[in-house]
Amino acid sequence: MSARSRTLLVTPLVTLLFALLAGLVAVPQTAAGSPSAVTAAGTFRNPLNTGPDPYMTYANGNYHLTTTQGDSIKMWRSPSLSTLLDAEPITVWRDTDPSRNQHLWAPEFYRVGNRWYLYYTADDGVDDHHRLYVLESDADDPAGPYHFKAKLTPPNHANDFAIDPGILQLGGRLYLAYSGINAYQHNGLNLAPLSNPWTVSGNAVALNGAGGCPEVREGPEFLYRNGRTWMTYSTCDTGKPDYQLWMMSLPDGADPLVPGNWTQHSGAVFSRNDARGVFGPGHHAFFRSPDGREDWIVYHAKTTKEFTYSNRTTRAQKIGWRADGSPDLGTPLALGATQDLPSGDPGSGNHWINDDGRSSGSGTVAFGGTWNSGTGCAAQCFWGDDHWSDRAGNTATFRFTGTRIALLSVQDTGNGIGAVGVDGGAERRVDFYGAIRTGETLQYLSPRLPYGTHTLTVRVTGERNASAKAAFVSVDRAEVYTD
Repeated sequence: MSARSRTLLVTPLVTLLFALLAGLVAVPQTAAGSPSAVTAAGTFRNPLNTGPDPYMTYANGNYHLTTTQGDSIKMWRSPSLSTLLDAEPITVWRDTDPSRNQHLWAPEFYRVGNRWYLYYTADDGVDDHHRLYVLESDADDPAGPYHFKAKLTPPNHANDFAIDPGILQLGGRLYLAYSGINAYQHNGLNLAPLSNPWTVSGNAVALNGAGGCPEVREGPEFLYRNGRTWMTYSTCDTGKPDYQLWMMSLPDGADPLVPGNWTQHSGAVFSRNDARGVFGPGHHAFFRSPDGREDWIVYHAKTTKEFTYSNRTTRAQKIGWRADGSPDLGTPLALGATQDLPSGDPGSGNHWINDDGRSSGSGTVAFGGTWNSGTGCAAQCFWGDDHWSDRAGNTATFRFTGTRIALLSVQDTGNGIGAVGVDGGAERRVDFYGAIRTGETLQYLSPRLPYGTHTLTVRVTGERNASAKAAFVSVDRAEVYTD
């Protein structure tokens, strides 16, 4: 971290205690908003993935997650939400056609019949050339393999910019929802009929969605309940901290291609939570718990107020329903908030180790040399505290029982290079520098290890890259996996 943002605390534990009592330190929350209990089984913590624009479905005994990767479409799958971060990615699509093999964004996948259809946007290297495409699976498996099926072109927008395809399924019919040029925005909401999952069968109509900013309406998604269809969508530029979700609804039996049939909800339904360090929550999707009893939202958000397209990480939390039948998306929880797993999720036995020595399992951390510690990072840190040092040779050693460990901490302009090694083996250099200060950033994910007791050591090298102002190494949360 930057030396300017740090103050050496002589009595960090006493300071932490008084801050907690005063309600000044952002500690992890449960989904209900209360401080999390020290428990491991049946819980998880975000992030689920380091990428933006998530889409997720539970199928065939696994959660399947995609995020924007740019040059290809990758999918992560895991039987538990708690192990998605350490799941190995599967590359399900890479294109050689130069007209559509760059800037692959926002993939989404839907099951129709006994096949999966994967919708995405891509271009030839020019942003305004983004168009919509769909793949078809070779079998009944969301992880593919897939083959190219079609380009999706509403007749009245055949040569226009288009991104963020999603599918509305209503009354036995399919509709293509997307963001593109219309009378209201360059990135505006459009809806077109489909005769099958890969064929647009009519012109797109424009929906004039309200929003907290004028420039963008994108990422339309749908919920169905109580005789109504709910469309939620993102507004504002995704680089802004005010990126947020708004909502419209359609009554049962109404034609979705008639704009006047949609009713606009007043105000944002999911937006920044400064108190918990959550900024720009949006570009989301909905998924059901493994047993089908709960509805959940998956979305990306940031831990900084700065305008940036970086640091957008994938997160999930449970949603509810109001008495009037409308969805209640709640308030974004702090990154690292301990939540109950979705109902029917088998869990994994994951646990966390905090830099102050607390753990929800059997893990420990020991520091070699003199480290600074305190609560200056507040909502940007797990349990509102962390350790940091720029003294070459200082170490932080995590002892854990499991198969893998992830290190999450602050990146900052004053951070330098650390050396990380497992079980006394060869070290890997890790740069903790960040051009914008962000919290609970994934710094390192260990190789998969045989189940057992292991050590992971972070060593301060005193080195830094040319852009860094100092050489601090930050230690905050470790997430231990047992899968």
